[in-house]
Amino acid sequence: MLKVALISKWHVHAQGYAETLRTYPDVTITCVWDEESERGREWAKSLEVDFEEDLDKILFREDVEGVIICAPTSKHAEIMIKAAKAGKHIFTEKAMALTKKDCNEITEEVKKAGVKFGISFPARTTPANLYVKSVIDSGVIGKVTLLRIRNGHDGATRNWLPEYWYDENTAGGGAMMDLGCHPMYLSSWILGKPVRISSMFSYFTDRKVEDNSVCTIEFENKAVAIVETSLVTYKTPSMVEVYGTEGTLIICDNNIRLTSNKMGEEFDGWVTPAKLPKALPHPLRQWVDGVLYNKPILFDEAAGTRLTELLEAAYIAHKEKREVTF
Repeated sequence: MLKVALISKWHVHAQGYAETLRTYPDVTITCVWDEESERGREWAKSLEVDFEEDLDKILFREDVEGVIICAPTSKHAEIMIKAAKAGKHIFTEKAMALTKKDCNEITEEVKKAGVKFGISFPARTTPANLYVKSVIDSGVIGKVTLLRIRNGHDGATRNWLPEYWYDENTAGGGAMMDLGCHPMYLSSWILGKPVRISSMFSYFTDRKVEDNSVCTIEFENKAVAIVETSLVTYKTPSMVEVYGTEGTLIICDNNIRLTSNKMGEEFDGWVTPAKLPKALPHPLRQWVDGVLYNKPILFDEAAGTRLTELLEAAYIAHKEKREVTF
């Protein structure tokens, strides 16, 4: 049985993690900490577990073996380093931290302590995105020239996100720092090592962080990715488009179409796959299995660092109005 502490309800996915953990027969939630005591006490009461006001104390409790971190992104590095030094396994909501330097320090402490680390990259577990990767790796569309990934919702225009979501001091950024994480980590997983990045961020609702954003990234293989994310679009379909020298793959809300010169005359035009890869376990389940049963955790500290490297460069490109190289 894995005993875990919930570290903050700041992130909008925190309650979902708590509910998911309670469905696992081999996990128990023992206590809660929150940087806002009142919120933390209410959450602990609803979960019928202890509330611990002191972060240092909760990290050294004997009934805490792992922590689920949903604290403000700006606090991630401090909390993770303390957790690793206390010998606690770590699962975190994205992004891992605000800078690559912070990620390297976290990684050093994680490895030194020998604890398990996992980060939430759910888009890498879906059948549709696994299919994208398999098609590209198979070479059926030739060499990729352009990848476009779009992810958006109307949280800023319809005000269903908490107002603190737009505080750069705690969140670290706006749309790209949160929702944009998904197309960011997908693009590096699909295309490899980035070479350069540019950004265009805008402020449609006039908040202090961007709510509408686009990044363009060139990779070592000369492919270009267009990463789009928004908090000001209504019912945005999830889009993945891959264009190659021999074919094209388009996915819109899991409606998949593929065409390729390599499929033969009998497949002239667009086809839809009859079968997709099996979904991978949820990142949270992967982490639990890694801790308890020594199974592989695909989304580890190295994957988290690669995402932060992209995000950090994206914000530098935006703020300094220049192209950033890696």
